Amino acid sequence: MPRDTLTLGTIVRTAVELLDEEGLEGLNMRSLGKRLGVAATAVYWHVANKDDLVLLVADAVWREVGLPPLDPADWRGTATAMADGLYATLVRHPWLIQAISSHLLYGTGKARFDDHLLGVFESAGFAPEEADRAAGAVVTYVLGNALGASATASLTRKVRRAGGDGEERFRQTLAQAAEAAAGFPRLRARLGTSAAQEYAAAPDGSYAAGLRALLAGLRPEDA
Repeated sequence: MPRDTLTLGTIVRTAVELLDEEGLEGLNMRSLGKRLGVAATAVYWHVANKDDLVLLVADAVWREVGLPPLDPADWRGTATAMADGLYATLVRHPWLIQAISSHLLYGTGKARFDDHLLGVFESAGFAPEEADRAAGAVVTYVLGNALGASATASLTRKVRRAGGDGEERFRQTLAQAAEAAAGFPRLRARLGTSAAQEYAAAPDGSYAAGLRALLAGLRPEDA
């Protein structure tokens, strides 16, 4: 791709693809330029450095989260839809968890989401400070639940780069985890469950049940 036809939009889209495959540690201007078919220096005509690129790419991904119409009569349903949309985006792009933990992310894409989530609670009658706390609690809950997918993707890349057998590495890790848990009765009783067979997994329905409990607790009187 000639430098004079390279656009910022193309750079961002290609960077998302690279990050989805290689994670934050695999993003650099040389590898990005190779995917674009240009020299790394051509990318610098549009983006100052890697940190600026991460901000642009992360903000573009935030725009993938849908914004359901505000419904004061069903604010929990609206908040759930937004939480589910964010969770799906984080699982689809597990590097975003890495970026959140290592960069101060901002931009109109993220602001669009944050503003609408505050609107969910304010339209239901929450005071501004209550809406701030509620929105923060929902986002923090979603981030915590998406951490497992991010950790799995990161470990898979690490094993692959080391030239190892990813599936065998997971089997060994699970066996070691089971051995460590065997001395504790409650954990031992759960070793045969489906959650125990997956790395960083939780029992089915844990995410939805936790989110319901969280939203119910924000305003118990109308739960």
